[in-house]
Amino acid sequence: MLAAMAAAPTGDEQLNEDPTVLALLGRSADLLGQEAAVFLPTGTMCNQISLLVHCRPGDEIVAGFNTHIHGSEGAGAAALAGALIYPVPTATGIFTAADVAAAARPLRQRSPRTRVVAIEQTTNRGGGRVWPLEMLQAVSAEARKRGFAVHMDGARLMNAVIASGVPAADYGRLCDSVWLDFTKGLACPVGAVLAGSKDFIAEAWFWKHRLGGAMRQAGVLAAAALHALDNHVERLAEDHVNARLFGSLATMVPGVAIDPPEVETNIVFLDVTGTGLAAIAINEALKRRGVRLNVEGPHRLRAVTHRDVTRAGIEEAGASLAAVVAELAGQPQPLR
Repeated sequence: MLAAMAAAPTGDEQLNEDPTVLALLGRSADLLGQEAAVFLPTGTMCNQISLLVHCRPGDEIVAGFNTHIHGSEGAGAAALAGALIYPVPTATGIFTAADVAAAARPLRQRSPRTRVVAIEQTTNRGGGRVWPLEMLQAVSAEARKRGFAVHMDGARLMNAVIASGVPAADYGRLCDSVWLDFTKGLACPVGAVLAGSKDFIAEAWFWKHRLGGAMRQAGVLAAAALHALDNHVERLAEDHVNARLFGSLATMVPGVAIDPPEVETNIVFLDVTGTGLAAIAINEALKRRGVRLNVEGPHRLRAVTHRDVTRAGIEEAGASLAAVVAELAGQPQPLR
């Protein structure tokens, strides 16, 4: 990847003169089943620009309550687009066409106008679940019947592709905007691509400049993304295998469960309620052993596998979890 970045021909990305960026955009638009695309520094910027294009102040976005745009983007929808989110209750991050119909506001002067249905593929805090194509088709049809835009947060879209065998374009064509992150399982240092119709991308460019997302010789970054598309997609299956292995090792530790119990892709949530220990205490002890998880609640931890996590590392992490729980269980615990 570094060699590809060093060898990349470059130009001015702001003027659409960087040949490597242009190559990435053409390839990504085709991959996602869309007409055009724009290269952005981050996935969060992809989400926020999409909402800014689709919404006007006072509009409403239907999304799972545990989605990234609702809980992990600093309330950007409200702060930037002036839009609010209608959070659909869902443990998995997946909801139905009936949920969309129930969330749709009747058009009246005193109500916010429903404007966007946003989905996450895969679902992050839903445990890396893959939206089944049939459910996504039904949700998209319901939304479009009502005149709503459909937006896909595709941070881990390629994980869904590998797990399901469904081409990315089959998911992407159901959406009015869709993006792919290159810094998750595809293992790039920077970058994401947002795709949609030519008109949508033309509007997205205005917001790209306004939000400081325009770049110069960005081909060095686009080259990393092209290298990832060539070399890092099929290997996502290894991450899924490693995640399932970690899930099975974790459930061998007394008091530890995984929730959801099925590991579909590369995300594993641990429920440590049965240990009587706080998630933060377990996490701090694991960090001292070189194992890093995310604390997601008083008794909830998240593990994510990726290119830099080997099978040996997974086995070490499982052994460390067992050792830490046993060690902490023998110590007095603070009241909480």
